[in-house]
Amino acid sequence: MCDASDYVVDAVLGQTKDKKHHAITYASRALTRPQLKFATIEKELLAVVFAIDKFRSYLVRAKVIIYSDHATLKYLLTRKDDRPRLIRWILILQEFDLEIRDKKVVENLVADHLSRMQIEDKHDLPINNYLRDDTLLKV
Repeated sequence: MCDASDYVVDAVLGQTKDKKHHAITYASRALTRPQLKFATIEKELLAVVFAIDKFRSYLVRAKVIIYSDHATLKYLLTRKDDRPRLIRWILILQEFDLEIRDKKVVENLVADHLSRMQIEDKHDLPINNYLRDDTLLKV
């Protein structure tokens, strides 16, 4: 499952067993300043590319089903002429046996929750620089 928000892309690597989805691991990352300006569909495709890149070792030579809440990703993968960035991403995705399935936002709760988490301002968090002497001597 993949999802993107205004600030974050995330992915969930899972496995289906007995018609139940089981999460194996989660991954997310904040978008860079230039990536914040991407269109929504580009952010969603970036989430897919991020997931493929992050979980590459698990996905090689396997049938990969990607659940996303944007059905237009299928259309984007079939376009012939586009920007070089999108062409590069599509070439990365063509290495795998991919199937993109549309999943409603209501059903895509895990990935949706990861991308909607609020990030606190890191400058407001207190930093504890206190280091006890007994732990310092153990090092």
